[in-house]
Amino acid sequence: MSESPPSKPDSAEYPNESPHPGVTAKEAELAEGRMACSGHIRELRDRLRNAVIALTIGFGISLKFAEDIFVILARPIQEAWLKLSPDNDALGTGVSFYFHGLIDPFWAYFSIAFWSGIFIASPVIFYQVWKFISPGLYKNERRWGVAFATVSAMLFFLGATFCYYIVLPTVCEFLLGYSNNNLGSANITLLPELTIRDYFDFAKRLLIGFGLIFELPLVILVMAVMGLVTHRSLWKFNRWAILLSFVISAALTPPDIYSQMFMAGPLIVLYNISIILAFFVTISKERKQRAMEAGPNEEVDEGAKGDKSDTPDKSDKSDKSDE
Repeated sequence: MSESPPSKPDSAEYPNESPHPGVTAKEAELAEGRMACSGHIRELRDRLRNAVIALTIGFGISLKFAEDIFVILARPIQEAWLKLSPDNDALGTGVSFYFHGLIDPFWAYFSIAFWSGIFIASPVIFYQVWKFISPGLYKNERRWGVAFATVSAMLFFLGATFCYYIVLPTVCEFLLGYSNNNLGSANITLLPELTIRDYFDFAKRLLIGFGLIFELPLVILVMAVMGLVTHRSLWKFNRWAILLSFVISAALTPPDIYSQMFMAGPLIVLYNISIILAFFVTISKERKQRAMEAGPNEEVDEGAKGDKSDTPDKSDKSDKSDE
């Protein structure tokens, strides 16, 4: 009789076994998520389409309330203006905005609606970003899409809120302090003439910039999960990160040292918080890796011990034969 071929091991009994010989289960999970170049292009197209749809909806909602949104954005400089005006005759009684071209208010409100639409659509946009990069992750990591989008939007709003309530009023008060009704006792007047377009560009640059830098811990956390960085490499780069923080701040903020310092400080703090998050992720991954590597060796050792215990000792046999 011919012997029947050996049965394949049950996947439930051996969960780490891969159906492909020579390939681990983790490598097989990554292989399932890989796609050809054309597939990446189609995926990118679908994600961009969904993001544009969300942005269009947010833009339509914001355009209806563009004037109210500008009033909210102008509140920090209005408060700074009223705070300085009692001691500064050059500021007068209240803030006034001007426009130099007839279409300036239209474009200002259009721009307000566009960037406010980005704020509104940010959860959907971040979710589309996650869906695009998720094929490069393991199955259990791909399920974090909703959490990633939620946390991303929360951090973005947190950064913008920090800017609106702390950075904008302080920076506006500092810059308005340069106004003077009698400059250098020479009877020269230095008056601020604010345009609606210039002020919105100033506020938008700060709000978007702070919203982006507050995403840093989440970005580094995802990179650590993907194995691209570790807490060790991040700590070695810390000195350069401090220098890079000032470079990024100079690029994202208006050209004044005050707002740049306000951004560079939180950016350095957020980078070091990211190192702590990467530490926990890296340690957890290294422990799992050691456990997976030690697992088969322990099973082999236990099997060898079992064989030894089942085999009778030769000395016992010789003693029995003598008796």
